[in-house]
Amino acid sequence: MKVVITDGGRSAAGYRGIAGDCVCRAVSIVSGKQYADVYKSLASGSATERRSRGKSARNGIRTSRKWFKEYMQQLGFKWVATMGIGTGCKVHLADGELPTGKLVVSVSKHYTAVIDGVIHDTHDPQRIGTRCVYGYWILQ
Repeated sequence: MKVVITDGGRSAAGYRGIAGDCVCRAVSIVSGKQYADVYKSLASGSATERRSRGKSARNGIRTSRKWFKEYMQQLGFKWVATMGIGTGCKVHLADGELPTGKLVVSVSKHYTAVIDGVIHDTHDPQRIGTRCVYGYWILQ
């Protein structure tokens, strides 16, 4: 897949330094919302959780939480699972294996934006086409 290197508007919003904000970046890129607005929404949602693991909009969030799923649905996304327990990997982050459209894709320990078969991220997350896709949020 082709890759466009982008921070999703992070530096333009005034944020500096290295961060584990892949969810925020991917949602911002795919939804077209400003990075700062997505960041604030994710920070607000993660603030309702225990702080035992240090998760935040800057350092990563728990995407399995109900508040996150509701937020994505409010933005117009629908979840599509591509893998189940014991099924093995059927879809990879590779050409032709994902549908066209605007997707926020879940891979191991990372979320990335894919728009019409082109990855938009700070790096190339493909692992030479072998990285397994757990599922994706598709913009309706």
